[in-house]
Amino acid sequence: MKKRILSGMRPTGRIHLGNWVGALENWVDLQDRYDSYHMVADWHMLTTDPGSAGRVAENSVEVVIDWLSAGLDPDKSPLFIQSHIKEHAELHLIFSMLISVARLQRNPTVKEQAKDLGIESTMSYGHLGYPILQAADILVYNADAVPVGEDQAPHVEITRELARRFNHLYGPVFKEPETLLTRCPRLSGLDGKKMSKSLDNAIYLNERPDDIMKKMMTAYTDPRRLRLKDPGNPEHCVILEYHKHFLPESAAEAERECRAGELGCVAHKRQMAGHVADMLAGFREKRAYYEAHRSEVLDIIAAGDEKARATAREVMNAVREAMCLG
Repeated sequence: MKKRILSGMRPTGRIHLGNWVGALENWVDLQDRYDSYHMVADWHMLTTDPGSAGRVAENSVEVVIDWLSAGLDPDKSPLFIQSHIKEHAELHLIFSMLISVARLQRNPTVKEQAKDLGIESTMSYGHLGYPILQAADILVYNADAVPVGEDQAPHVEITRELARRFNHLYGPVFKEPETLLTRCPRLSGLDGKKMSKSLDNAIYLNERPDDIMKKMMTAYTDPRRLRLKDPGNPEHCVILEYHKHFLPESAAEAERECRAGELGCVAHKRQMAGHVADMLAGFREKRAYYEAHRSEVLDIIAAGDEKARATAREVMNAVREAMCLG
């Protein structure tokens, strides 16, 4: 039997190239090798933005449309909504009894999030306990592995700790999932910082070619290169970073031409914009189809919910039996 993985993404809005490189590209590749479950993490959305509740349901459908357009196959990998599977909440409650507040406060990812958001002194219980809910998401399907970026690896370690703690107290129910790190954990935004919706430095998967061109022309390149034939410094060039990921076979030559002053920044931006637009043509075509057939998308979600719910119920039955709960 194939090993099982659980992947999740918060419904924060349109998916951009950073999401594709950091997660979705990897999911599409893994679905042929693993028994894959893909979850829209709508409850997780509320841990940092409880006021977004009114938008979450619609955004969740948009995320699934993006997933389908990017190549996730619902016949191979159920696509489902976290809040539709109540077993997540039940296991989250049980796990919250098995971990200390001090352990959660040591989690570097949550500490960095709180600092970035300026909420160190006002963090909610739900935000602090985000890794517990994530552990429940993973273990309610008894996943063998979790594909994540490096910043999420500490959460997987907490999941492993909770699995060990439960198994020690009540008996061997859970596996200790492994971490599957993505090949490219992050992609820079157009300004050289991490690609982010909030920083408005992203290229979205459904953008039109002319909009991709306009955005790509604003991308950060070597500021010391003032003339076309000036030698460039590729270490300070967002476009070469994109080249290395999306056109790896010609990246070394592009870097040589840049250093030699043979490839200008404007020409390189135009080349990359054209390639990215062509690369996303299939995505745009599929997305237009699913946007026009939303009832089909809702049916796919319902089928994914049903499969996820059946697996989660089976695991929770084992949990209750081990704990001698009714």
